[in-house]
This record gives sequence, structure tokens and C-alpha cells, in this order.
Amino acid sequence: MDKNALDGLRILDFTWLLAGPYATRILADFGAEVIKVQSGKTATGAESNTTGYFNTWNRNKLGITLNMNHPEARDIALRLVKASDIVMENFTPRVMSNWGLSYDKLVEVKPDIIMVNMSGMGGTGPWKDFAAFGSTIQAFSSITYLTSFPREIASPSARNDRERIVKSPPLGLGYSYADPVAGLFAVLAVLAALEHRDKTGEGQHIDISEYEAMCSLLGPAVLDYTVNRNAAMPQGNSAGYIAATPYGCYRCLGDDRWCVIAVFTEEEWQALKHVLGDPAWSKEERFSTTSGRKEHAEELNELLEQWTAKHTPDEVMNLLQQAGIPAGIVEDANDLANDPQLTARNFFIQTEHPVLGKTVSDNTPIKLSRTPARPCHPAPLLGQDNHYVYREILGMSEQELAQYIEEGVIS
Repeated sequence: MDKNALDGLRILDFTWLLAGPYATRILADFGAEVIKVQSGKTATGAESNTTGYFNTWNRNKLGITLNMNHPEARDIALRLVKASDIVMENFTPRVMSNWGLSYDKLVEVKPDIIMVNMSGMGGTGPWKDFAAFGSTIQAFSSITYLTSFPREIASPSARNDRERIVKSPPLGLGYSYADPVAGLFAVLAVLAALEHRDKTGEGQHIDISEYEAMCSLLGPAVLDYTVNRNAAMPQGNSAGYIAATPYGCYRCLGDDRWCVIAVFTEEEWQALKHVLGDPAWSKEERFSTTSGRKEHAEELNELLEQWTAKHTPDEVMNLLQQAGIPAGIVEDANDLANDPQLTARNFFIQTEHPVLGKTVSDNTPIKLSRTPARPCHPAPLLGQDNHYVYREILGMSEQELAQYIEEGVIS
């Protein structure tokens, strides 16, 4: 059987919630031995070991307890550092320093250690101590603004002119897109640091700012402004600079059901008219050219939605795709779970959790031919691997381990 890409690599994982655990999950999927550090006091809410959320982001990892608020925990942590290749965390910068686990302390016990600090704003600068979640970072980086609707938008269901214009708040993405982005940045940085260590024997201190990671995605918008003085603006579902019309997300039959449609060519426009039954409005002069359809996109979208609203999203997609028109369902969770394309690509994997039973989560999207991701194991229960880590890796005696447990150090 092929080996895993990261076999033999050990990671001490202090991460929590999403950005950090996603990064260490990717590394664990490819064979790294990831030791997740928790304590009974902090394993609550989303970090509770028996939640679906925790199980999703912490599969393939080992789990230990170590109460970092206990004065003796630091020495144990440093012993674990000495036995590890990488240390990863995603607290605000002051946390690891307060525990006496800053990079300069770690290199004293492990000179070639690779340490990854993942925080909202990075380890330096006036905002370094700001606590942040994905949605906060998205607002700071302008992604929330740019992925919203224009400040004033037309309401297709308006009954009169007064109702046609509604104020649109910057709703943004609706999920923590910034977290997996930062996680991917961290994984790439780790791989680069490992290559550097293999060549030079030197470790690395990696400082990931989730804010900077998100800002790096604004390259086209920044260039468009610096070169052309075009300020990036929220466009909602409009095509913007894309040469397509109609182009948008259209309401379909059912409760909150939608389908996206994009018409790029004259041939596709003629095919769309045919699918719609060549309604009289489609033959109007204002819709006879691409430029005309783009100029009157608002009215065109309203007319098209009158048709889509009478059909389910599956019907809309199938009718249009069969006619050669790009169209796709806006899938909800149930659609995704039963999507034949995702099923065929093994997008979802199942694990048998000792408490949750059979669970489903997303597979890693990274496909390696010679060293694929390893079989999936569920996330650990609280302290599940204490004996292996403390007895076998650190060489503690049973009496020593029992004493630490009794004193609340390992708890």
C-alpha cells in the first residue's frame, strides 16, 4: 500500500474552532500524527468532542488533555514540543506567550521546530490583540461589502414604484469563508517550511494573519483601481464585466428554491427563447442584441423569473442544460448530500463515531495519486489518547501520569 505523504510528521495542535483545526485536519488527512491539546474546562460548545462540528474539523487526530492554566503544564507542553516537528495554534498572540510557549521559548528545547501562529491580525501591529472570527475578517477585508447587493436594488416582487427600491445591508457570504482560506495558507506555509528544513536543517516561525490572507484575494480589484481608477462595488448577482445576459440567480417553485442561469452567446439566447416558448417580450427590439439585453437587464431578469418561478430548480436546470444553456441549482444541504456528481467524486466520507454513530463529512479536495489521503478516523474523545502520548511518547510512568491527573494538570 502506498505511504501517506506526511508519514512520520508529528504536530502539536493547540488550534480551536475552524481556521486552525482545518489546517491541521488537512495535514492529518495525509498522514501527519496530529496531537490535539484540550482540557475539560475548554472542551465546551463547538469544541465539545461529541458535537458534529468538532468531529468534522478534527478527524484523523489524536486527543489529549492538558490544563494549560496549571503552572506545571508548561513543562509538559515543552516536553511534547521536543518530541514534535510542528506546533500550531490560532489564539490571539498573547495566549501562547502568557503560557511561556512563544517561539523563542520553543527553540530552546527544539532548535529546528516549526511554529505556526494563526491569528486574526497577525503577531505585530496595532491590531495584533484584536480577537476575530471569520465574519469579522471578511468585513475588515471588504469581502463582505463586495459580495453583497448594491446599496439600492430593484425588488422583483414590487407592486409599485415606491416598493421597487429597497435598502440592502452588506449581508456578505453568510459563512466563515475566511477561516478555510487562512487554513490553506497555513498548510502551504508548513509545507514550504518543511522543505526548507529538509534542505538546511533550520526551523521556521510562521505568522499567519487571517486578515492579510483575505486581503490577498482582492488583487484584481486593487489593480483595477490603481490602473483604471475603477472602484470595486458590490454587484449582487449581476454579471458586471462578464459578457453574459441574462445572468443571475432566479427564484424557482418551492420554498427558498433558486437556479442560476448564464447566457453568453447569441446561440444560447435563441435557445433560451425557444425553451421559454418564444414569448412576445423576447422578440422586442430592446432584447434583440447583447448590449440591449445588458442595458435592460433588470427588466429581462424580472421577465425570466416569471417563468422560473413556475418550475422547480431541477426542471429549470435540466431544460436549460439540455438546450445547451449554462444553468445550475442553488443547492441546499439536502441537495448537496444527494448530489450525484459529489457522490461519484467521493466528496463525502463516512466515519463511525463511538458516541455520534455514523457521521458524514467532506472529504479532502486535495487528490494525490501516489500518496492519497489516508482512511478516515473520527475525531477523538476528550483525553482519548492520554495514555499513548504521555506514556509512550513522553515516557511517563503510570504513577507519574496518575499524579498529574490527580493534581488536575492532565485534565
